[in-house]
Amino acid sequence: MNRKEFIHKSGLIASGALVLPHFGIAKSINLNSKITVGVIGTGIRGQELTKLINKIDQMEVIACCDTLDFRLKEGIQAVEGTTPKGYTDYRRLLENKDVDAVLITSPLNTHAQIAVDALEAGKHVYCEKTMAKGIKGIQQLVKAAKNSKNTFQVGHQYHASRMYVTLKQMIDEGKIGKLVSLESQWNRNGNWRRPVPSPNFERQINWRMYREYSYGLVAELSSHHIDFANWANDDHPQKVVGMGGIDYWKDGRETYDNIHITYGYKNGFKASYTCLTANAHEGYRIIIKGDQGSLIAYMTEAFFYPEGTKEDKITGTLDGYSGATIGWTKNKGIPLNLDHTEPTLQSLIDFRDHIWDQKTPLSNIHSGAQTAYAVDMAIRAMDTEKAVYWDDDQMIY
Repeated sequence: MNRKEFIHKSGLIASGALVLPHFGIAKSINLNSKITVGVIGTGIRGQELTKLINKIDQMEVIACCDTLDFRLKEGIQAVEGTTPKGYTDYRRLLENKDVDAVLITSPLNTHAQIAVDALEAGKHVYCEKTMAKGIKGIQQLVKAAKNSKNTFQVGHQYHASRMYVTLKQMIDEGKIGKLVSLESQWNRNGNWRRPVPSPNFERQINWRMYREYSYGLVAELSSHHIDFANWANDDHPQKVVGMGGIDYWKDGRETYDNIHITYGYKNGFKASYTCLTANAHEGYRIIIKGDQGSLIAYMTEAFFYPEGTKEDKITGTLDGYSGATIGWTKNKGIPLNLDHTEPTLQSLIDFRDHIWDQKTPLSNIHSGAQTAYAVDMAIRAMDTEKAVYWDDDQMIY
């Protein structure tokens, strides 16, 4: 089911506006007051988000939770201007009626249950990507979000990146013509591990390495690109093939140290993703190809490469997206002068505003579920080395 079919089948069109059912506001919030936040999972990512919230007006972390005492202490110390309450059981944090919203930055396998409990406790939820691990978790969370009056946002930050929003706009406006393919890579040269103070904490700190907790590279890195491909197409993939392996880092990890996956969409669009941990050449890159041109995106910059154009310079404006006389840059194409706010910071600002404005985030339960299911498909395809197909009967919208 694509996004347009979802809208019509769910009866979400009202007076020409997209209105999601039951996604109101849990309680009356004074727009002059702060959105109070509890951070569940105060490891490195949780601390990063906490430090960003310190910079956001009318948003404040007042509670932290982690099962590791030293991580909880670090999370509390990351908060500026006040000392938040600390919890080792997230359910006790959810009982705190002073908490308006929670950030879920715990291991992937815990996302679904914590998010369901948070919604049922009347909290607004920012759930880090990937939204949930496995089909059962996805289904449980979709059901809970649809029955909730709270804001639910997934941490696929490209929806908040002003750069990627503009690229999506250019695609929708036909600037690169009919979409043909997407090719992405997110390569590193290193074992992807984090140091542990004691071997006893190995699985809790390096949970991304173990199947019980994580789907590894495809969930932690490629999921952002998969989410963007779905967004660019306004649809989900129909099938996926792929290969992965633990071929370089023979250190007891259970998640793949390299992945190579390709999705096919019903419109013929193909999207391929590569993640390596043994070669970092050109690290991060996405190329979106159409029959009239390509868009090439890096971490903080993007380029337009018109199909068939070989001139060194193009005189004039690129429909307002760049300067007057435009030259090629390092064989990447024409630079696009796009505003680029740090996407995670913008995503958290948007979360605050969505709570106030009672608006559905661009990165929402529907897009999050589609990406999480596509990630699960890729894992099954790599594990079996067989094509895996999308099954609408397993998705509840």
